[in-house]
Amino acid sequence: MIHDRRVALGYRIFSLAFSIIGLMAVTHAFTSDFSVSIFAYYTTQSNILGAFLFLLLSIRTAKGLREDGKQGSVSYYPSFEMVCVIDLLLTLLVFWALLAPTTFTMSSTFSPFEFSSIATHLITPLLVLLDYLLFTDSGHLRYQDVFLVLIYPLIYLALSSAAGLLGYVYRLRPDGSPVRFPYFFYDFDQIGAQALLYIGALIVFFLLLSHGFYLFDKKVRKPVLFPN
Repeated sequence: MIHDRRVALGYRIFSLAFSIIGLMAVTHAFTSDFSVSIFAYYTTQSNILGAFLFLLLSIRTAKGLREDGKQGSVSYYPSFEMVCVIDLLLTLLVFWALLAPTTFTMSSTFSPFEFSSIATHLITPLLVLLDYLLFTDSGHLRYQDVFLVLIYPLIYLALSSAAGLLGYVYRLRPDGSPVRFPYFFYDFDQIGAQALLYIGALIVFFLLLSHGFYLFDKKVRKPVLFPN
């Protein structure tokens, strides 16, 4: 891990700027294609979470650099950062493993391999993961933290499902029929109770992943790349 606050601040400011650019691209901000409905997707919301994390870390790192000097720990809010890492990895893994191979789209102009998609589904999640690996000290996670990763995805699932059941339409299929649920793996209109199996599998996968991060935090001591 890196204990040079200048390196950490530069990385975090760059990551913040990139995550904002990715969000502007995927939402078509300041163009005629902008639609507030794009914020109903997990991708957009999780990337906002990533941008908020980088903003928080940038401010805290700048404060540490100003008050405590160039060298020292840049590991701030490790539990919250771990939660962000897992929640952003969900965006990456689910999209490329389950959605990209299908005809999934978030809008009429959306393509899985355009810049906006690669930025939000791949690069920003990897930037969050790399920050955690490079700058977060080992030994600060508590066991209960592994369950915190479920809070946001389950809230999203509950609210988006409720919206669909109440009649919200995310987009139209090629045949003109409404899509009331954003992702096929819990589209109750299309797959019925099978959606519960997908949801259960994702919850188990989430917990396995967060347990892996917890064990890594406890068992692997990261070497300091730039010691004082």
